[in-house]
Amino acid sequence: MSTYVILNLAVFGALIILLARFGRTQTRLSRRILAGLVAGALYGLALQMFYGSAPDTIAGTLRWTDVVGSGYVNLLRLIITPLVLVMMIAAVVRMGDIAALGRIGAMVIGILIGTTVIAALVGITVANAFGLSAEGLTAGARELSRTEVLTSRYEEFAALGLPEMLVRFIPSNIFLDLTEARPTSIIGLVIFGILAGVAALAVARENPARGESIRGFVETAQAIVLKLVHLVMALTPYGILALITRVVAGSNAADILNLIGFVAASYLAILIMFGVHALLLVLGGTRITDYFRHVWPVLAFAFTSRSSAATIPLNVETQVEALKVPAPIANLSASFGATIGQNGCAGIYPAMLAVMIAPSMGVDPTGFTFIAGLVAIIAISSFGVAGVGGGATFAAFIVLPVMGFPVTVAALLISIEPLIDMGRTALNVNGSMTAGVLTGRFLGRSVEPAAA
Repeated sequence: MSTYVILNLAVFGALIILLARFGRTQTRLSRRILAGLVAGALYGLALQMFYGSAPDTIAGTLRWTDVVGSGYVNLLRLIITPLVLVMMIAAVVRMGDIAALGRIGAMVIGILIGTTVIAALVGITVANAFGLSAEGLTAGARELSRTEVLTSRYEEFAALGLPEMLVRFIPSNIFLDLTEARPTSIIGLVIFGILAGVAALAVARENPARGESIRGFVETAQAIVLKLVHLVMALTPYGILALITRVVAGSNAADILNLIGFVAASYLAILIMFGVHALLLVLGGTRITDYFRHVWPVLAFAFTSRSSAATIPLNVETQVEALKVPAPIANLSASFGATIGQNGCAGIYPAMLAVMIAPSMGVDPTGFTFIAGLVAIIAISSFGVAGVGGGATFAAFIVLPVMGFPVTVAALLISIEPLIDMGRTALNVNGSMTAGVLTGRFLGRSVEPAAA
């Protein structure tokens, strides 16, 4: 380890100590997260300024700072499966109304798919307005290597149709899903949790004494899991500090400038969709300033971690405690939103790629037939993206071949993929919280009486 790396880590350690002292002043968690975000951005920028010509020093520093960032993400992932499973069982046991749970699930999924359709239209419009095209994109050694990987992985999933993807939602081994071994493990846990809750209700009806024991056990398990979530969330400022350091210090300005048009178009589309979410929330009676004041720490984590699944604990916690969304609705929207109808990955991204490729295939990207067909395919496939996993890349694997387009263009964007994926992930998570808040507004009363 070089002297410079040791010096950099000493500075990083000092920043962690300052954040810890800041936390002792009873400062709200959101402000401590903001402090970690700003400190990480400034620290990462300083690494770029001082060691831009010495990438080995930056890489050596990030290897150690990633211990904090990756460790925090791992802790969040650790509590995803117990949180989803226990919260789902508790939701059914408390509600006692399976029909209401079905209505909630249907509305959450409907909002997620509906906003994904809007996201696809936004992606198409922005890509056409910017005149984006796959022609002229050059492939270096890294891009060519990526093309080979994508081609081989595409062949692995090419034979899967939507029915096969939907079958993957149904769990066959709960212990396997508890390890998140499948792309659809979260949905599998939701399904098992509902079935377990229904079974618990049936036992309670047959034997009221056992019913009381079951409710006591479920409430205790839920209290333990939520306390675990609180403990991990207390580490969020330090996790954000490390994660944003990696983002800023690890960015390559040259790669960004080479594809600045696609970056700008992508973020414009993402911002427009944030505006669409805000409009829907306002129409649903939500005070938009209060909403974003509560959810921005969750969005900041989603942005820096690039993981919708890892954001589930923070998502549920914020919906329940800050946005006052009933726990069953919050759990369903966060769980489904991490895998189904992702506005950024399943909506904007494949739509923009299709528009870029269309001219080289002799297709008019502004034609009604092309747009209508693309939007319909995205709407259907956005429900099945979770069947193959891998986010935006595999969304492209589903959409582009159906349109008769090649998937290799995704490899040409590898250099800027992390930068854009951060914005897409934040949009995905905001879409899930929007679905939760709107569903809570319209169907929350069907949950509250039985939960009281």
